[in-house]
Amino acid sequence: MESEAGKLARRLAEQALAVCETYLSNGVREGRYWTVGDVHNTPGRSLYVRLAPSSDGRRLAGKWSDAQSGEHGDLLDIIALSQSHRRLRDTLDEARRFLALPRPEPREHRPAERTRAPTGSAEAAHRLFAASRSIAATLAERHLSRRGIVGIAGEPALRFHPRCYYRPSRRDAPGVATAWPAMIAAITDLEGTITGVHRTWLDPARIGKAPVARPRKAMGDVLGHGIRFGAAGEAMAAGEGVETILSLRMASPTLPLIAATSAAHLAAILFPPQLRRLYVARERDPSGAKAYATLSARAAAAGIAVSPIDPILDDHNEDLRHLGLARLRTRLEDQLAPSDRQRFLIASR
Repeated sequence: MESEAGKLARRLAEQALAVCETYLSNGVREGRYWTVGDVHNTPGRSLYVRLAPSSDGRRLAGKWSDAQSGEHGDLLDIIALSQSHRRLRDTLDEARRFLALPRPEPREHRPAERTRAPTGSAEAAHRLFAASRSIAATLAERHLSRRGIVGIAGEPALRFHPRCYYRPSRRDAPGVATAWPAMIAAITDLEGTITGVHRTWLDPARIGKAPVARPRKAMGDVLGHGIRFGAAGEAMAAGEGVETILSLRMASPTLPLIAATSAAHLAAILFPPQLRRLYVARERDPSGAKAYATLSARAAAAGIAVSPIDPILDDHNEDLRHLGLARLRTRLEDQLAPSDRQRFLIASR
């Protein structure tokens, strides 16, 4: 049975041009596509939305992709990200408002038989994580080790699946394998409930990312949530990628961390109620700068101080691999507040 979100996404796709004109008003129409800079309605041509289905029916209206960030999704995602929604409920309500549809009446709860979870749903993500195992002594642990990240086999947010399904895209080579080993990272909400997973497909021959068009993908309810390492407190550090955040974990094992999986999702993370200082591991690209600006404005409105954590090289994993752990730790120490430096670095040595 089609979910409520699926129904609304389909209805939005039927009015794809009107949706783009409303929520991505700084874009322009170019043939079958609407182009704009990014999901935050920045002028440009990186993100493109298909306005009509392809003649063979394989490419659907309403689907979008950002050539710069690699993000993709449907028009519900456009509404959620452009409006900085924190809850799926808000996005569904906004979609109904746009479509002039009434809110559904509450339904009586009835126990349901266990069925196959809808593809890409939070339930499907939860089941995939449950079907995975510890990364200890697996290809995932070896992959991270080659990136300078060691001693994290006991991290509860990370697991390994030996044959994780991969759906090829039109950018993949013909005949690409549809199952690869994968590192599975749990995406959780503020209460620790799994709402999604992030998959990194791996190549056993190279002990690196699999040779596919998109070796990293998230699934489930991602908006506002992230991959968490450590319990949230008054201070926390956030970043886009898992390897970036795990590199900081090597330098400071007790500093609470969250990986948001992308720049757009970093801008939308929800703040723990006790948070007072947020450090952001910045990426050196336009989407990373935009995410930092948006996140900083949201944090300031919530009374949270924001400070950047900048790498010396391209990113923090590059610092770890090429400059060493001691240099990475010194760089981090220079950018933390004195109280956090004492608590998360000096006291833990």
